[in-house]
Amino acid sequence: MRRLEGKRVALAGQRKVEDIKKIVENLGGTALIRPAQGTTFLDDTHLEEDVKDLVQGTYDWFIFTTGIGTEILYNTADKMGLASEFLAALKSAKIGARGYKTINMLKKLGVTPTVRDDDGSTAGLVRELKSHSFDGCKVALQLHGDPAPALMTFLNDQNAKAKDILPYKHIPPQTDVMEQLLDEILTRKVDAVNFTSAPQPRNLFSFAREKGKEQEVLEAFETDVVALSVGKVTAAALNDQGVKRVVVPLQERMGSAIVALEQYYQQTIEK
Repeated sequence: MRRLEGKRVALAGQRKVEDIKKIVENLGGTALIRPAQGTTFLDDTHLEEDVKDLVQGTYDWFIFTTGIGTEILYNTADKMGLASEFLAALKSAKIGARGYKTINMLKKLGVTPTVRDDDGSTAGLVRELKSHSFDGCKVALQLHGDPAPALMTFLNDQNAKAKDILPYKHIPPQTDVMEQLLDEILTRKVDAVNFTSAPQPRNLFSFAREKGKEQEVLEAFETDVVALSVGKVTAAALNDQGVKRVVVPLQERMGSAIVALEQYYQQTIEK
């Protein structure tokens, strides 16, 4: 018997949902596409102004938090004819990086980070940055359209002069989809919810609080509905919302998360 037989899994992400849907179905389950996140890219004019500033070579540190954000900045510089200047600015400064996708993108650019996180999270990056002095340093901080309070607090406490770079930002998901997902969680019409980025649980719980249903959602996740996370960063976002039981794969990949869910159910049966 396939271990997701009869299980209904809500997919809260937007990227590669058809691929993940197929994996769920191959394991016997039913996948419901319920995007709890919307993403939009900022206009090129906004980014071009940032790139012009970045290539001046006046920054002591560049801190990158996502691979796609790093790639967008480089591609923008390339379209402006400033690719070599952008890379020169990076190589003349110290580099902080969070996440394996960011590391891989920097590697493609021939850049080795001075500091990287110890566990894939922003908190892990902050821990590693603490061994460096940022007093009076000028820091370019690439964010992913979502707040990074721990990182900003650290830089402010260190008397750093930080500039936010926002290649893209997240926008609220569709209200009707959130209403549907919330109802399915509360009525146990789904057995699991697959979260693939930190904004998704934040959006869900923000919506639940507006409806006065936050505690009911937490109860659902502690009893009948499994919270599935693609990795540590998203799991931390779930924990921040009060969700204690979170299934996380050892390898932070979308497909690996579904396999981890299958293994979770198998272990539950064996118990």
